[in-house]
Amino acid sequence: MSAFVQRLSGSLGRRTLIGIPFLWLLLFFLIPFAIVLKISFAEMQISIPPYSSVVEYADESLNIVLNLGNYLFLLDDDLYAAAYLSSIQIALNATLMALLLGYPMAYAMARAPAHMQTTLLLLILLPSWTSFLIRIYAWMGLLSNKGLINNALISLGVITDPIPMMNTNFAVYIGMVYAYLPFVILPIYANLIKHDQSLLEAAADLGCPPWKAFLTITLPLSKAGILAGFMLMFIPAVGEFVIPELLGGPDTLMIGKVLWQEFFNNRDWPVAASLAMVMLLLLIIPIMIFHRQQAKELEAA
Repeated sequence: MSAFVQRLSGSLGRRTLIGIPFLWLLLFFLIPFAIVLKISFAEMQISIPPYSSVVEYADESLNIVLNLGNYLFLLDDDLYAAAYLSSIQIALNATLMALLLGYPMAYAMARAPAHMQTTLLLLILLPSWTSFLIRIYAWMGLLSNKGLINNALISLGVITDPIPMMNTNFAVYIGMVYAYLPFVILPIYANLIKHDQSLLEAAADLGCPPWKAFLTITLPLSKAGILAGFMLMFIPAVGEFVIPELLGGPDTLMIGKVLWQEFFNNRDWPVAASLAMVMLLLLIIPIMIFHRQQAKELEAA
C-alpha cells in the first residue's frame, strides 16, 4: 500500500511539474493568441470594442462569420509589405552587427581566468538591471545634436557642426545592438566555455597557427552558440517598437510602429491583429530552427 502511495505521489508530482509550464503557456500565450486570431477575422466598427463579433448566437442558431478582407487588404497596400521587409532587414543587420561585436567579447570572457569570468558576466548583465526605457532615453541624450557625443567632438575641434545621428537608422542600429547584445554574448559564451582545450593544444603541437586553429576548430564548434545568439536577438528585434519609435525618424519603417498606428491611431484592431498574425507566421520558421537546434544540443549533451 505504501509503495502504491509513493508511486501515485511521484506520478502526481511529475505531472504537476510538467503541467505548470503548460498552464503558463495556455494562460499567457495560447489564449491571447486565440483572441488576436479572432479579432483578425472581425470587421472594424465604431464601438467598444472597435470590432464586430465573429461568433453570434441568435434564434437558436450559431453563426460564425470570418472576414478575410483584413488579410486581403494587407496584400493590396504596399505599406505593409514594405514594413515587413524593412523590419527583417533592420533586425538582420543589427543582429549581424551584434554578432561581430559580441563574439569577440564572449571569446575573451571564455578565455579569461576563472576568477575573472563571474565579474565579466556581471558587467554584461549589469545594464539589464536598469529599466529598458531609461536606457533608450539615455541614448537619446547621447545622440542628439546637443548631446554628449556631439558636444565632446565640437569641444575637441573634430567637427564644427553637430553630426545628425538622432532620428536615423544609425540610431536604431545603435539602440538595438546595445539593448540585445547580452542575448548574443551569453549563449556564445556558454558554448565556448564547454570547448575541449586539448584540441587547440593538439593543433598547436602539430604546428597549426592560432588563427587557423580558431577558424578550423573553435568557430565550427561554436556554431550552436552563434545560432542561439542570432535567434535570441533577431526574433524580438523584428517586432521592436520602442527603439525605432524613440531613436528612429519618420523614414524608419518597422512593423512594430505600423502595429501601434493601426491599434491606437487608426483604431483598426482587425487589420492590426492581421498584421500581428502574419508577423508571427513569418517568425515561426526561425523559431522552429532555433528549437530544433536547441533539441540537438541537448541530445548531444
